Amino acid sequence: MKIISKWMGVVLLASSALFTTNVMAQDLKKPTLEDLIPGGETYRFAENLYGLQWWGDTCIKPGIDSLFAVNPKTGKETLLLTREKINQALEQEKLGKLNHLHQVTLPWAEKTQLLISLPRNYVVYDWKADKIISKQALPEKAANKDYNIASGNVAYTQDNNLYVNSHAVTNEPEGIVCGQSVHRNEFGISKGTYWSPKGDLLAFYRMDESMVTQYPLVDITARIGELNNVRYPMAGMTSHKVTVGIYNPETQKTIYLNAGDPTDRYFTNISWTPDAKSLYLIELNRDQNHAKLCQYNAETGELMGTLFEETHPKYVEPQHPIVFLPWDSSKFIYQSQRDGFNHLYLYGTDGKLIKQLTEGKWLVSDILGFNTQRKEVIFNAVDALGSSNFAVSVTSGKRSLPFNINTTTEGVHKGELSASGTYIIDNYSTPGIPRKIDIINTKTFKSINLLTAKNPYQDFSMPSIEVGTIKAADGVTDLYYRIIKPADFDPNKKYPTIIYVYGGPHAQMVTGGWQNGARGWDIYMANKGYIMFTLDNRGSDNRGLEFENVTFRHLGIEEGKDQVKGVEFLKSLPYVDGNRIGVHGWSFGGHMTTALMLRYPEIFKVGVAGGPVIDWGYYEIMYGERYMDTPQSNPEGYEQCNLKNLAGNLKGHLLLIHDDHDDTCVPQHTLSFIKACVDARTYPDLFIYPTHKHNVIGRDRVHLHEKITRYFEDNL
Repeated sequence: MKIISKWMGVVLLASSALFTTNVMAQDLKKPTLEDLIPGGETYRFAENLYGLQWWGDTCIKPGIDSLFAVNPKTGKETLLLTREKINQALEQEKLGKLNHLHQVTLPWAEKTQLLISLPRNYVVYDWKADKIISKQALPEKAANKDYNIASGNVAYTQDNNLYVNSHAVTNEPEGIVCGQSVHRNEFGISKGTYWSPKGDLLAFYRMDESMVTQYPLVDITARIGELNNVRYPMAGMTSHKVTVGIYNPETQKTIYLNAGDPTDRYFTNISWTPDAKSLYLIELNRDQNHAKLCQYNAETGELMGTLFEETHPKYVEPQHPIVFLPWDSSKFIYQSQRDGFNHLYLYGTDGKLIKQLTEGKWLVSDILGFNTQRKEVIFNAVDALGSSNFAVSVTSGKRSLPFNINTTTEGVHKGELSASGTYIIDNYSTPGIPRKIDIINTKTFKSINLLTAKNPYQDFSMPSIEVGTIKAADGVTDLYYRIIKPADFDPNKKYPTIIYVYGGPHAQMVTGGWQNGARGWDIYMANKGYIMFTLDNRGSDNRGLEFENVTFRHLGIEEGKDQVKGVEFLKSLPYVDGNRIGVHGWSFGGHMTTALMLRYPEIFKVGVAGGPVIDWGYYEIMYGERYMDTPQSNPEGYEQCNLKNLAGNLKGHLLLIHDDHDDTCVPQHTLSFIKACVDARTYPDLFIYPTHKHNVIGRDRVHLHEKITRYFEDNL
């Protein structure tokens, strides 16, 4: 994408100048972990406008006590109503009160009505009439709440069952869950209920996990530890079975799609036709290399047809449901990586391809909506370091310039489109701007600034950040790196270096956003006298399918080779002490940290691996089998990538950190590796965080980073 690529060179040249220390730096204090880490008592973050939204084509800006309407043409703000007025109406009905207005929405463009989400109620309040129009009570344990603005129907779950308007839709035994996200949130799935356009039918997932092996986790908060079993299908083992139901609230009847035996199949990306007569979804085989777009009759549940199929020798990974054109229900947009990058394809409901709408060596990340008048699709696109918002004409295929062209062409942009597609709220950051929010006209590109956040660390001594590229281990591919130097950097000194690594799919560490994606701990350690380095190796996100799937069937191998190229680059720098190189990462980054310590023991002196995957045979099916196949079909790959087999190679200092309630990367990974090290007579260190899952959150997160810091201070 040439539009975005233009500014990449600017980022590379200019970012070295960002955050540089002025002559008064020695008089400024350095931020602490409490300042830099979420959960810290003095955590500093960029100012934001919470709850910013559209009411038709009028921008709504909620505050604590007041709700303002912003004219997108002029930027003029008008007071719409106050929290006091809303609370008077709520208290009259004994519904409690709001502490702020960030939890209200205005989903009805033609009505003066608010939707208020309370812990135990959905409330619709008409501010012009000053009265509550409707209220929908919810039980205390209601979860996965899904309110439909067209009908006022609300779905929710309690324990493992689904309810609609207080009526029990399902009555399932233990081991079967309904109305919740399935397939462990892979394939773009983030919820379990899907209302039809008019809200009179509800599609939902039913997941039978009764055949899935239970994994034991222990709750240590009880005096006698209590067993907490979770259903965890490990690679190559028996998986759960998913079916899709359709519930009619009027008749209180449910039918299930007749998709045949759901064994070893995934059902993803559910979408309704505009007339709600049929339901579309993508069916994927367990090998995840064959996807089918299927259409089902919403009344009978019978298969109406398979519109088309998509295959790949490695894997197909559908992430987005089809989206129908609002002006032509006989056409829809399908997203695919078939040409190597995720792009938009226009299809007819007969399954025939009409045209490819976008193309190039960049990715469509999301469809934001439509401009019906101009027959345009509005979308967000990603290119290496940055992202921006664009429109493409369905008729001509012509793509617009980025909507932010008059403000900045660099940075990481997110967009929220107005009802007509005439305006977009552009929320973005650049390496030197923590957050900026503009309203932009999608035709004229005229913009109105709503917020330019101040640097939350402007009164602190901050390190310098640079971004550049090196070649991957294949000698051809460009890899982006970020290097952070201490605020008092002395080019004549030799500094220890810590590599922060993730390296896996669906993650990008080096960006064109605020501080080039650097984390608070990176800033902290640089100011303590370390060079901090991060490299997005092959296998990571936003560089296309070939860049990602080069790691197929041997996770951690090619990624490690690229990280070693990063070390070679570091050793070429006169200020890096090549004998003091450490590495830290979490989850996939924990796997990478451990693998680098074991495969390259002469390079890495110290490592801290958090929540590491040690043996891919212990990891869950959906993610693990996509990238590794099954242990039965890829025994060599699983053997090669099993870090227990390399336990005897450990020479440096390695700290493993794991959460005792980790249900994503179960504690067996770390514990089995410790046993392998005992057998091999090597000596890693271990730290456990009780009561946490796959990451350490809240106040304990500061403790975590202090623990990591001390380990590097003691050993590097």
